[in-house]
Amino acid sequence: MDCEEIKVPEEFSDICPYNDEDFHREMSILVTEPGFEHAVKYAIPGVDYKAFCRQLLQINNKHDFQMQIMLPFLRKLVSETTKGVTASGMENIVDGKSNVYISNHRDIVLDASFLNLCLTMHDKPTTEIAIGNNLLIYHWIDSLVRLNKCFIVKRDSSKRHALEAAQHLSAYIHFAIKQKHQSVWIAQRQGRAKDSDDRTQESLVKMLALAGNTDIISGIKQINLMPVTISYEFDPNDYLKAKEFLLRKKDPDFKKSQQDDLLSMETGLLQNKGYAHFHFCPCINDKLDKIPTGCDKNEAAHHICNIIDKEIHTNYYIYKNNYIAYDIVNNCQKFAENYSADDKKCFTDYIDAQTAKLDIPLNDEDMLYVKHMMLVMYANPLTNQLIAKGIDN
Repeated sequence: MDCEEIKVPEEFSDICPYNDEDFHREMSILVTEPGFEHAVKYAIPGVDYKAFCRQLLQINNKHDFQMQIMLPFLRKLVSETTKGVTASGMENIVDGKSNVYISNHRDIVLDASFLNLCLTMHDKPTTEIAIGNNLLIYHWIDSLVRLNKCFIVKRDSSKRHALEAAQHLSAYIHFAIKQKHQSVWIAQRQGRAKDSDDRTQESLVKMLALAGNTDIISGIKQINLMPVTISYEFDPNDYLKAKEFLLRKKDPDFKKSQQDDLLSMETGLLQNKGYAHFHFCPCINDKLDKIPTGCDKNEAAHHICNIIDKEIHTNYYIYKNNYIAYDIVNNCQKFAENYSADDKKCFTDYIDAQTAKLDIPLNDEDMLYVKHMMLVMYANPLTNQLIAKGIDN
């Protein structure tokens, strides 16, 4: 049974998932929240909310919540917004071994949700999920995610308290792996890679190693890092990401609002994603042993990031969209054998349709820039895979 058996110490109470003994109390509060009711009715049109709440209040732990509520919801989401979610590399997951799954980051909500769905489909335990507190816009969202095995990454700490927050988060992740025997998921960087040029953040790797109480390489080995490559055929947020690029180009100080994040979450959840594929790479511990001895902390972190990135880049599932975008961006026909003229027209029509969704005025130059950035998003996974495989691109 995929459930928590060890109570989390009070020191982690500000960031950890709720203990099962607190589940019913917290759920009883959540179902009274108007914001939660609105979200449920939005995500599940036609739901009998009172009957849904009665079902929720009969659940007493996070495992049953995931299996009885979240899993059916995700399967419905897959059937309505994708052509299918698939996984490979499951043989790399060792039964009884807890891992930190570290992946590229495309969708705010679904990256970790679909990863857990893949694990469940292959009879593997689900993970705890790292989520930034910048997304916890309302108190009920904080409650919901912690009922769903999420732990909180504090991203609003002052510089003075940033190290303390990093040590606290690292200590919880090490506790989850070593004592709860619970795998966790974390994105390879803070925020999504808007242009799909996926790179692991060195500060993240350093944070993960902090609680190891040793050198950075040994600290990382203690938590069994497993890279995961996420490949969506379509990114429903591509036009919103391109809009952000445009606005930041015009104003380098541009910052997204909370409403922007909410729109991205809703769009990612409910709009078409085509196919989605998750590849589970082997644990990198053996590769860490090959890092040159005598490296300082910064050099070691750089090597670790390169190992993670190469694993992620090598294992993208490449769709026709990626081949088409690569050829358009590079003004070539290198991969023309992988798609037809009709495929290319369908994809360029899609880019035009996504651009038309933008709610800001665009002159001709803006229009070209937005379309170019969307094409770059779809080209970059193939570009990085060619480099990772040592193929001349």
